Amino acid sequence: MYIILLGAPGAGKGTQAALLSEKRKLTHVATGDLFRQALEKGDELGLKAKSYMEKGKLVPDEITIQMVLNRLAAPDCKSGVLLDGFPRNLEQAKVLDKALAQQDKAIDKAVYIKVSEGELLKRLSGRWICRNCQTPYHEVTSPPKARGKCDKCGGELYQRPDDTVETVKKRLEVYFAQTAPLIEYYTGAGKLLEVSGEGSPEEIYGRIVSALKPKK
Repeated sequence: MYIILLGAPGAGKGTQAALLSEKRKLTHVATGDLFRQALEKGDELGLKAKSYMEKGKLVPDEITIQMVLNRLAAPDCKSGVLLDGFPRNLEQAKVLDKALAQQDKAIDKAVYIKVSEGELLKRLSGRWICRNCQTPYHEVTSPPKARGKCDKCGGELYQRPDDTVETVKKRLEVYFAQTAPLIEYYTGAGKLLEVSGEGSPEEIYGRIVSALKPKK
């Protein structure tokens, strides 16, 4: 099976990808990992990607797509793949479909882990880190015993600029603007499966597995 995982930052894609790849024996392909590996190897694509990443710019579609296609050609991807973080936009989705069709393959399902904006803001903007020992905390899921102080060393807790409510809102706006056409695209192709991303990781995993079961 070729499955795509869609979901906003904070929706829990990474957690679900790890569970699905382990239990369903699918190769987990995450674009973030591909970029890191390409940079470590120092190959041509990696160096091209690096020049954009160093300037804080998005890596162009053609470089990202080529990296993904190279990875999908590897022997461990023959039995099935779980794509995480790709495609990010409509253009990438169309190029991916075209490339797969040339190999007599196709995306089977796109699973959209849907989480309300309020819940995403709560998950993403509540993170605090100790200045001394870098221990992470979360206002909701793992708060410190004393507000603003690290349990381990008593150090001051601070919030990174990309974890503030304003920054998170902007990140989500960009994500939803890019992803709305994708959701429409896979819905039109009869491949979109929407599951609620609220609840425990086990509950969400159960919903995904249930959605992926062939309908009688």
